[in-house]
Amino acid sequence: MKNELYIKLSIVTTIVVTMLFSCESTFNDVQQIGILQNQPIGEAKNINLKYTEVEDSIGKVIANLESPKMLDYSNRGFSFSEFPDGVRLSLYDENNQKNVVLADYAIVYNATDLIDLQGNVILITPQKDSLFAEQLYYDQKREWLFSNLPVRLKSATANNGNGDIFDSDTKFKNYTILEGRGDMILKD
Repeated sequence: MKNELYIKLSIVTTIVVTMLFSCESTFNDVQQIGILQNQPIGEAKNINLKYTEVEDSIGKVIANLESPKMLDYSNRGFSFSEFPDGVRLSLYDENNQKNVVLADYAIVYNATDLIDLQGNVILITPQKDSLFAEQLYYDQKREWLFSNLPVRLKSATANNGNGDIFDSDTKFKNYTILEGRGDMILKD
């Protein structure tokens, strides 16, 4: 009877120990999956992305994004691409003139087609006007630039100024700076 109890206890102990080791291995696998989901699914170097539209069966470049490095997070629920080493974004008008936006860092949100440009953002127009900001958004669908953070405008053709809210088309022809301040030259 004691022998029989000892054998049953040994079998139960063996099963329990086996289950614990198999659960530990599965738990480690689950932990690794979690780590992989927080890492980029891909990395690319020397990126040159072109956003085009087709008119009369002719493709036309609307925007061109260049960067030394892109991290692809399309493995997330709200997918995005990150540009940790900065970007150069060229925005073309109907006459193929371009406004250039430079930034230290950027994120492109795939679902919304919104580009979040951050850190030493500079927008330069063909007329040599410059806008300086810490953050600027580019809405690719609406071809619109905006910011809710302070901006500084240095104009070669008009007045210089500062403001706290910026809103503009990508051609920089219809722009608004709200809560503005600065020096203005008025004609009599």
